[in-house]
Amino acid sequence: MKYLSLIICNLLGFFCLFTIIPFVEGRKFHSPCKKYHKGYGHSCNSTTIFNIMSFGAKANGVSDDSKKLVAAWKAACKVPGGILQIPLDHNFLIKPVTLQGPCTGRIIFQIDGTLLAPPKIGAWSKSNLYQWINFKWVQNLTIQGSGTIDGQGYNWWGPIKSKHVSDIKPTAMRFYASEDIIVSDITIKNSPQVHLKFDNSERVKVNNVTISAPGNSPNTDGIHLQNTRDVEIMHSNVGTGDDCVSIQTGCSNVHIHHMNCGPGHGISLGGLGKDKSIACVSDILVENSIIQDALYGARIKTWQGGMGMVKNVTFSNIEVANVNFPIVINQYYCDKGTCQNQTNSVAIKGVRFDRIIGTYSTQPIHLACSTGIPCTDIDLSDIQLKPFGGPLGGSQLQRALCWNSYGNSKGPLVPSSMNSCLRKGGGGSVHEISRSYDEVC
Repeated sequence: MKYLSLIICNLLGFFCLFTIIPFVEGRKFHSPCKKYHKGYGHSCNSTTIFNIMSFGAKANGVSDDSKKLVAAWKAACKVPGGILQIPLDHNFLIKPVTLQGPCTGRIIFQIDGTLLAPPKIGAWSKSNLYQWINFKWVQNLTIQGSGTIDGQGYNWWGPIKSKHVSDIKPTAMRFYASEDIIVSDITIKNSPQVHLKFDNSERVKVNNVTISAPGNSPNTDGIHLQNTRDVEIMHSNVGTGDDCVSIQTGCSNVHIHHMNCGPGHGISLGGLGKDKSIACVSDILVENSIIQDALYGARIKTWQGGMGMVKNVTFSNIEVANVNFPIVINQYYCDKGTCQNQTNSVAIKGVRFDRIIGTYSTQPIHLACSTGIPCTDIDLSDIQLKPFGGPLGGSQLQRALCWNSYGNSKGPLVPSSMNSCLRKGGGGSVHEISRSYDEVC
Protein backbone atom coordinates (compact mmCIF):
# COMPACT_ATOMS: atom_id res chain seq x y z
CA MET A 1 0.00 0.00 0.00
CA LYS A 2 2.86 2.37 0.83
CA TYR A 3 4.45 1.83 -2.62
CA LEU A 4 1.10 2.24 -4.37
CA SER A 5 0.70 5.65 -2.70
CA LEU A 6 4.14 6.74 -3.90
CA ILE A 7 3.32 5.65 -7.49
CA ILE A 8 0.06 7.59 -7.48
CA CYS A 9 1.80 10.72 -6.15
CA ASN A 10 4.52 10.42 -8.79
CA LEU A 11 1.87 10.28 -11.50
CA LEU A 12 -0.08 13.15 -9.99
CA GLY A 13 2.84 15.10 -8.59
CA PHE A 14 1.44 18.58 -9.01
CA PHE A 15 -1.90 17.66 -7.43
CA CYS A 16 -0.19 15.84 -4.50
CA LEU A 17 2.05 18.83 -3.84
CA PHE A 18 -0.87 21.17 -3.30
CA THR A 19 -2.88 18.70 -1.29
CA ILE A 20 -0.07 17.63 1.04
CA ILE A 21 1.39 21.05 1.90
CA PRO A 22 -1.79 22.53 3.44
CA PHE A 23 -2.12 19.41 5.60
CA VAL A 24 1.46 19.72 6.92
CA GLU A 25 1.09 23.44 7.63
CA GLY A 26 -2.26 22.86 9.28
CA ARG A 27 -0.67 20.83 12.07
CA LYS A 28 0.60 24.07 13.60
CA PHE A 29 -2.96 25.19 14.36
CA HIS A 30 -4.68 22.68 16.62
CA SER A 31 -8.30 23.25 17.42
CA PRO A 32 -8.96 23.53 21.17
CA CYS A 33 -10.70 20.16 21.21
CA LYS A 34 -7.80 18.34 19.58
CA LYS A 35 -5.39 20.00 21.99
CA TYR A 36 -7.46 19.11 25.04
CA HIS A 37 -7.91 15.48 24.11
CA LYS A 38 -4.57 14.68 22.57
CA GLY A 39 -3.46 11.39 24.04
CA TYR A 40 -6.74 10.54 25.76
CA GLY A 41 -8.71 9.12 22.83
CA HIS A 42 -11.80 11.32 23.14
CA SER A 43 -13.68 13.13 20.39
CA CYS A 44 -14.69 16.71 21.07
CA ASN A 45 -18.12 18.19 20.45
CA SER A 46 -20.55 20.67 21.90
CA THR A 47 -21.58 18.24 24.62
CA THR A 48 -18.08 18.08 26.14
CA ILE A 49 -17.25 21.82 26.34
CA PHE A 50 -18.74 23.73 29.26
CA ASN A 51 -17.96 27.42 28.91
CA ILE A 52 -18.56 29.30 32.15
CA MET A 53 -20.26 32.04 30.13
CA SER A 54 -23.01 29.58 29.18
CA PHE A 55 -23.86 29.26 32.87
CA GLY A 56 -24.52 32.97 33.28
CA ALA A 57 -21.12 34.29 34.34
CA LYS A 58 -20.91 38.09 34.10
CA ALA A 59 -17.16 38.09 33.45
CA ASN A 60 -16.71 41.71 34.49
CA GLY A 61 -14.32 41.12 37.40
CA VAL A 62 -16.80 42.64 39.86
CA SER A 63 -19.89 40.42 39.94
CA ASP A 64 -19.60 37.14 41.85
CA ASP A 65 -19.22 34.27 39.36
CA SER A 66 -18.53 31.58 41.98
CA LYS A 67 -21.80 29.67 41.61
CA LYS A 68 -21.43 29.73 37.83
CA LEU A 69 -17.99 28.17 38.10
CA VAL A 70 -19.27 25.42 40.39
CA ALA A 71 -22.21 24.73 38.06
CA ALA A 72 -19.90 24.48 35.03
CA TRP A 73 -17.60 22.16 36.98
CA LYS A 74 -20.42 19.83 37.98
CA ALA A 75 -21.63 19.63 34.38
CA ALA A 76 -18.15 18.91 33.00
CA CYS A 77 -17.51 16.39 35.76
CA LYS A 78 -20.46 14.24 34.64
CA VAL A 79 -19.25 13.85 31.04
CA PRO A 80 -16.34 11.62 29.96
CA GLY A 81 -13.68 14.03 28.69
CA GLY A 82 -15.55 17.09 29.97
CA ILE A 83 -13.91 20.49 29.41
CA LEU A 84 -14.50 23.42 31.75
CA GLN A 85 -13.60 26.52 29.77
CA ILE A 86 -12.57 29.93 31.14
CA PRO A 87 -12.45 32.05 27.97
CA LEU A 88 -9.73 34.45 26.92
CA ASP A 89 -9.98 38.22 27.58
CA HIS A 90 -12.49 37.88 30.44
CA ASN A 91 -12.16 38.41 34.20
CA PHE A 92 -14.12 36.32 36.69
CA LEU A 93 -14.46 37.22 40.37
CA ILE A 94 -14.53 33.95 42.30
CA LYS A 95 -15.13 33.61 46.03
CA PRO A 96 -13.81 30.49 47.84
CA VAL A 97 -15.09 27.35 46.11
CA THR A 98 -14.61 23.58 46.34
CA LEU A 99 -14.60 21.66 43.05
CA GLN A 100 -15.22 18.08 44.05
CA GLY A 101 -14.82 14.70 42.41
CA PRO A 102 -14.75 11.97 41.51
CA CYS A 103 -15.67 12.73 37.91
CA THR A 104 -16.86 10.37 35.16
CA GLY A 105 -13.53 10.47 33.32
CA ARG A 106 -10.60 12.76 32.72
CA ILE A 107 -11.65 16.38 33.10
CA ILE A 108 -9.85 19.37 31.61
CA PHE A 109 -9.96 22.81 33.23
CA GLN A 110 -8.92 25.18 30.44
CA ILE A 111 -8.02 28.59 31.89
CA ASP A 112 -7.35 31.22 29.24
CA GLY A 113 -9.00 34.14 31.03
CA THR A 114 -8.37 35.46 34.55
CA LEU A 115 -9.78 34.20 37.84
CA LEU A 116 -9.76 36.88 40.54
CA ALA A 117 -9.97 36.33 44.30
CA PRO A 118 -11.94 38.86 46.40
CA PRO A 119 -9.59 41.80 47.00
CA LYS A 120 -11.13 42.71 50.38
CA ILE A 121 -10.55 40.37 53.32
CA GLY A 122 -14.08 40.96 54.63
CA ALA A 123 -15.53 39.47 51.44
CA TRP A 124 -14.15 36.05 52.34
CA SER A 125 -16.39 33.55 54.09
CA LYS A 126 -15.09 32.74 57.57
CA SER A 127 -15.54 29.01 56.96
CA ASN A 128 -13.33 29.01 53.84
CA LEU A 129 -10.12 30.63 54.96
CA TYR A 130 -7.78 27.71 54.30
CA GLN A 131 -8.00 27.83 50.50
CA TRP A 132 -9.51 29.79 47.65
CA ILE A 133 -9.91 27.23 44.83
CA ASN A 134 -10.02 23.80 46.40
CA PHE A 135 -10.01 20.53 44.42
CA LYS A 136 -11.16 17.57 46.51
CA TRP A 137 -11.20 13.85 45.67
CA VAL A 138 -10.45 14.48 42.00
CA GLN A 139 -8.76 11.96 39.69
CA ASN A 140 -7.44 12.48 36.17
CA LEU A 141 -7.53 16.27 36.03
CA THR A 142 -5.57 18.54 33.70
CA ILE A 143 -5.41 22.27 34.39
CA GLN A 144 -3.89 24.17 31.49
CA GLY A 145 -4.09 27.35 29.47
CA SER A 146 -2.62 30.79 28.96
CA GLY A 147 -4.66 32.41 31.71
CA THR A 148 -4.00 33.74 35.21
CA ILE A 149 -5.12 32.86 38.71
CA ASP A 150 -4.78 36.09 40.69
CA GLY A 151 -5.09 35.81 44.48
CA GLN A 152 -5.02 39.62 44.96
CA GLY A 153 -3.33 39.02 48.30
CA TYR A 154 -2.00 42.51 49.04
CA ASN A 155 -4.40 43.14 51.93
CA TRP A 156 -3.46 39.83 53.57
CA TRP A 157 0.26 40.50 53.84
CA GLY A 158 0.04 43.03 56.66
CA PRO A 159 -1.65 42.72 60.08
CA ILE A 160 -5.23 41.43 59.82
CA LYS A 161 -7.53 44.14 61.17
CA SER A 162 -10.91 42.58 60.47
CA LYS A 163 -12.67 41.19 63.58
CA HIS A 164 -14.52 38.66 61.43
CA VAL A 165 -11.42 37.00 60.00
CA SER A 166 -8.70 35.04 61.84
CA ASP A 167 -4.99 35.27 61.08
CA ILE A 168 -5.21 32.18 58.82
CA LYS A 169 -4.37 33.14 55.27
CA PRO A 170 -5.74 31.10 52.37
CA THR A 171 -3.91 29.10 49.73
CA ALA A 172 -4.72 30.10 46.14
CA MET A 173 -5.12 26.61 44.64
CA ARG A 174 -5.17 23.40 46.67
CA PHE A 175 -5.55 19.72 45.79
CA TYR A 176 -6.67 17.35 48.52
CA ALA A 177 -6.73 13.54 48.25
CA SER A 178 -6.44 13.72 44.46
CA GLU A 179 -4.60 11.60 41.90
CA ASP A 180 -3.17 11.91 38.39
CA ILE A 181 -3.08 15.71 38.33
CA ILE A 182 -1.40 17.81 35.62
CA VAL A 183 -0.96 21.58 35.95
CA SER A 184 0.68 23.27 32.99
CA ASP A 185 1.26 26.65 31.35
CA ILE A 186 -0.91 28.81 33.64
CA THR A 187 0.19 31.75 35.79
CA ILE A 188 -0.59 31.94 39.53
CA LYS A 189 0.23 35.18 41.31
CA ASN A 190 -0.19 37.20 44.50
CA SER A 191 -1.73 34.49 46.67
CA PRO A 192 -2.55 35.52 50.24
CA GLN A 193 -0.32 32.64 51.33
CA VAL A 194 0.76 29.45 49.48
CA HIS A 195 0.14 29.55 45.73
CA LEU A 196 -0.16 25.89 44.70
CA LYS A 197 -0.61 23.13 47.30
CA PHE A 198 -0.86 19.35 46.99
CA ASP A 199 -2.04 17.53 50.10
CA ASN A 200 -2.48 13.74 50.44
CA SER A 201 -2.21 13.34 46.68
CA GLU A 202 -0.42 11.06 44.22
CA ARG A 203 0.99 11.21 40.69
CA VAL A 204 1.32 14.96 40.22
CA LYS A 205 2.99 16.79 37.34
CA VAL A 206 3.62 20.56 37.21
CA ASN A 207 5.07 21.85 33.96
CA ASN A 208 5.83 25.31 32.53
CA VAL A 209 3.99 27.17 35.30
CA THR A 210 4.76 30.74 36.38
CA ILE A 211 4.23 31.67 40.04
CA SER A 212 4.97 35.16 41.32
CA ALA A 213 4.54 37.41 44.33
CA PRO A 214 6.66 40.25 45.78
CA GLY A 215 9.82 39.15 47.55
CA ASN A 216 8.63 40.70 50.81
CA SER A 217 5.22 38.98 50.85
CA PRO A 218 5.15 36.65 53.90
CA ASN A 219 4.68 32.87 53.64
CA THR A 220 3.77 32.99 49.96
CA ASP A 221 5.39 29.65 49.07
CA GLY A 222 5.24 28.82 45.39
CA ILE A 223 4.54 25.05 45.40
CA HIS A 224 3.84 23.22 48.67
CA LEU A 225 3.85 19.41 48.94
CA GLN A 226 2.51 17.54 51.95
CA ASN A 227 1.83 13.80 52.28
CA THR A 228 2.16 13.61 48.51
CA ARG A 229 4.00 11.03 46.41
CA ASP A 230 5.23 10.59 42.84
CA VAL A 231 5.68 14.23 41.86
CA GLU A 232 7.47 15.90 38.96
CA ILE A 233 7.91 19.68 38.90
CA MET A 234 9.74 21.02 35.86
CA HIS A 235 10.42 23.90 33.48
CA SER A 236 8.74 26.47 35.74
CA ASN A 237 9.51 29.97 37.05
CA VAL A 238 8.79 30.66 40.71
CA GLY A 239 9.57 33.89 42.56
CA THR A 240 7.80 34.70 45.83
CA GLY A 241 8.38 35.78 49.42
CA ASP A 242 9.07 32.27 50.71
CA ASP A 243 10.13 28.83 49.45
CA CYS A 244 9.92 28.32 45.70
CA VAL A 245 9.12 24.67 46.48
CA SER A 246 8.36 23.45 50.00
CA ILE A 247 8.46 19.70 50.68
CA GLN A 248 6.82 18.64 53.93
CA THR A 249 6.26 15.44 55.85
CA GLY A 250 4.94 12.35 54.10
CA CYS A 251 6.47 13.19 50.71
CA SER A 252 8.45 10.71 48.63
CA ASN A 253 9.61 10.21 45.05
CA VAL A 254 9.74 13.90 44.15
CA HIS A 255 11.71 15.04 41.09
CA ILE A 256 12.28 18.77 40.58
CA HIS A 257 14.25 19.92 37.56
CA HIS A 258 14.83 22.83 35.20
CA MET A 259 13.45 25.40 37.62
CA ASN A 260 14.12 29.12 37.83
CA CYS A 261 13.75 30.10 41.49
CA GLY A 262 13.97 33.59 42.99
CA PRO A 263 13.37 35.75 44.80
CA GLY A 264 12.39 33.67 47.80
CA HIS A 265 13.82 31.10 50.21
CA GLY A 266 15.04 28.54 47.70
CA ILE A 267 13.97 24.90 47.42
CA SER A 268 13.37 23.48 50.90
CA LEU A 269 12.56 20.31 52.77
CA GLY A 270 10.71 21.31 55.94
CA GLY A 271 10.34 22.61 58.55
CA LEU A 272 9.86 19.09 59.83
CA GLY A 273 9.04 17.74 63.28
CA LYS A 274 7.26 20.75 64.74
CA ASP A 275 5.62 20.21 68.14
CA LYS A 276 7.36 16.81 68.55
CA SER A 277 5.62 15.39 65.48
CA ILE A 278 6.89 12.51 63.32
CA ALA A 279 8.19 13.51 59.89
CA CYS A 280 9.21 11.15 57.09
CA VAL A 281 10.60 12.36 53.75
CA SER A 282 12.52 10.26 51.22
CA ASP A 283 13.71 9.95 47.63
CA ILE A 284 13.93 13.62 46.64
CA LEU A 285 15.91 14.76 43.57
CA VAL A 286 16.43 18.43 42.74
CA GLU A 287 18.59 19.05 39.69
CA ASN A 288 19.44 21.27 36.72
CA SER A 289 17.99 24.42 38.23
CA ILE A 290 18.86 28.08 38.88
CA ILE A 291 18.32 29.87 42.20
CA GLN A 292 19.02 33.59 42.30
CA ASP A 293 18.54 36.58 44.61
CA ALA A 294 17.28 34.26 47.33
CA LEU A 295 17.86 33.86 51.05
CA TYR A 296 18.59 30.12 50.74
CA GLY A 297 19.43 27.72 47.94
CA ALA A 298 19.19 23.97 48.67
CA ARG A 299 17.87 23.60 52.22
CA ILE A 300 16.70 21.03 54.78
CA LYS A 301 15.21 22.41 58.00
CA THR A 302 13.88 20.57 61.03
CA TRP A 303 12.54 21.62 64.42
CA GLN A 304 14.05 20.39 67.65
CA GLY A 305 12.04 17.69 69.40
CA GLY A 306 10.68 15.89 66.34
CA MET A 307 11.03 12.26 65.27
CA GLY A 308 11.40 10.44 61.97
CA MET A 309 13.82 10.50 59.07
CA VAL A 310 14.88 12.45 55.99
CA LYS A 311 16.82 10.18 53.64
CA ASN A 312 18.01 9.77 50.07
CA VAL A 313 18.00 13.43 49.02
CA THR A 314 20.08 14.83 46.14
CA PHE A 315 20.68 18.42 45.06
CA SER A 316 22.63 18.28 41.81
CA ASN A 317 23.75 20.72 39.14
CA ILE A 318 22.36 23.82 40.85
CA GLU A 319 23.51 27.30 39.83
CA VAL A 320 23.14 29.99 42.48
CA ALA A 321 23.51 33.74 42.07
CA ASN A 322 23.54 36.17 45.01
CA VAL A 323 22.13 33.59 47.43
CA ASN A 324 22.81 34.25 51.12
CA PHE A 325 23.14 30.59 52.15
CA PRO A 326 23.39 28.28 49.10
CA ILE A 327 23.68 24.95 51.03
CA VAL A 328 21.84 24.47 54.32
CA ILE A 329 20.95 21.72 56.77
CA ASN A 330 19.49 23.29 59.92
CA GLN A 331 18.22 21.01 62.70
CA TYR A 332 17.65 24.00 64.97
CA TYR A 333 14.98 25.68 62.88
CA CYS A 334 12.93 28.28 64.73
CA ASP A 335 10.60 30.89 63.24
CA LYS A 336 10.47 32.90 66.47
CA GLY A 337 13.00 34.91 68.41
CA THR A 338 13.84 31.95 70.65
CA CYS A 339 12.77 28.31 70.82
CA GLN A 340 13.17 25.78 73.62
CA ASN A 341 16.16 23.44 73.32
CA GLN A 342 15.11 19.79 72.95
CA THR A 343 17.14 16.61 72.55
CA ASN A 344 15.17 14.73 69.89
CA SER A 345 15.33 15.63 66.22
CA VAL A 346 14.29 14.30 62.83
CA ALA A 347 17.29 12.28 61.66
CA ILE A 348 18.95 13.18 58.37
CA LYS A 349 20.78 10.53 56.36
CA GLY A 350 22.01 10.16 52.81
CA VAL A 351 22.05 13.73 51.47
CA ARG A 352 24.15 14.63 48.45
CA PHE A 353 25.15 18.13 47.34
CA ASP A 354 26.77 17.81 43.92
CA ARG A 355 27.89 20.40 41.36
CA ILE A 356 26.56 23.47 43.11
CA ILE A 357 28.23 26.56 41.69
CA GLY A 358 27.80 30.33 41.73
CA THR A 359 27.89 33.19 44.22
CA TYR A 360 26.90 33.60 47.85
CA SER A 361 26.44 36.74 49.92
CA THR A 362 26.67 35.48 53.55
CA GLN A 363 27.89 31.90 54.05
CA PRO A 364 28.64 29.22 51.42
CA ILE A 365 27.50 26.22 53.47
CA HIS A 366 25.70 25.87 56.80
CA LEU A 367 25.31 22.34 58.17
CA ALA A 368 24.02 22.68 61.75
CA CYS A 369 23.11 19.15 62.80
CA SER A 370 21.71 18.05 66.13
CA THR A 371 24.24 17.41 68.88
CA GLY A 372 22.38 14.27 69.95
CA ILE A 373 21.41 12.98 66.49
CA PRO A 374 24.10 13.78 63.91
CA CYS A 375 23.60 13.97 60.17
CA THR A 376 25.12 10.93 58.45
CA ASP A 377 26.19 9.97 54.93
CA ILE A 378 26.43 13.57 53.75
CA ASP A 379 28.29 13.96 50.44
CA LEU A 380 29.83 17.16 49.12
CA SER A 381 31.28 17.06 45.61
CA ASP A 382 32.30 19.68 43.09
CA ILE A 383 31.10 22.70 45.08
CA GLN A 384 32.36 26.04 43.75
CA LEU A 385 30.94 29.05 45.54
CA LYS A 386 32.48 32.49 45.41
CA PRO A 387 31.50 35.72 47.19
CA PHE A 388 28.94 37.84 45.38
CA GLY A 389 30.26 41.20 44.24
CA GLY A 390 33.88 40.44 43.46
CA PRO A 391 36.87 38.66 45.03
CA LEU A 392 36.44 40.24 48.47
CA GLY A 393 32.66 39.96 48.60
CA GLY A 394 30.67 41.68 51.33
CA SER A 395 31.78 42.60 54.83
CA GLN A 396 29.57 39.99 56.55
CA LEU A 397 30.97 36.87 54.91
CA GLN A 398 31.19 33.80 57.16
CA ARG A 399 33.28 30.67 56.94
CA ALA A 400 31.74 27.34 56.04
CA LEU A 401 30.05 25.64 59.00
CA CYS A 402 29.61 21.90 59.54
CA TRP A 403 28.45 20.89 63.01
CA ASN A 404 28.14 17.19 63.89
CA SER A 405 27.93 16.19 60.23
CA TYR A 406 29.44 12.90 59.02
CA GLY A 407 30.20 12.03 55.43
CA ASN A 408 32.59 12.42 52.52
CA SER A 409 33.78 15.28 50.38
CA LYS A 410 35.70 15.37 47.13
CA GLY A 411 37.00 18.21 45.08
CA PRO A 412 37.03 20.66 43.78
CA LEU A 413 35.57 22.41 46.84
CA VAL A 414 35.56 26.20 46.91
CA PRO A 415 35.99 27.81 49.40
CA SER A 416 38.68 25.46 50.65
CA SER A 417 37.28 25.52 54.22
CA MET A 418 34.71 22.95 53.04
CA ASN A 419 37.46 20.34 52.66
CA SER A 420 37.60 19.83 56.43
CA CYS A 421 33.92 20.43 57.05
CA LEU A 422 32.59 16.88 57.36
CA ARG A 423 33.61 14.33 59.98
CA LYS A 424 34.76 10.94 58.81
CA GLY A 425 33.21 7.65 59.82
CA GLY A 426 31.15 8.09 62.96
CA GLY A 427 31.19 4.52 64.22
CA GLY A 428 28.40 2.08 64.81
CA SER A 429 26.76 4.14 67.54
CA VAL A 430 26.13 7.06 65.21
CA HIS A 431 24.51 4.88 62.55
CA GLU A 432 22.52 2.97 65.16
CA ILE A 433 20.88 6.23 66.21
CA SER A 434 19.87 6.90 62.60
CA ARG A 435 18.44 3.41 62.18
CA SER A 436 16.28 3.75 65.28
CA TYR A 437 14.77 6.97 63.98
CA ASP A 438 14.18 5.45 60.56
CA GLU A 439 12.04 2.71 62.09
CA VAL A 440 9.23 5.11 63.02
CA CYS A 441 8.73 5.83 59.31
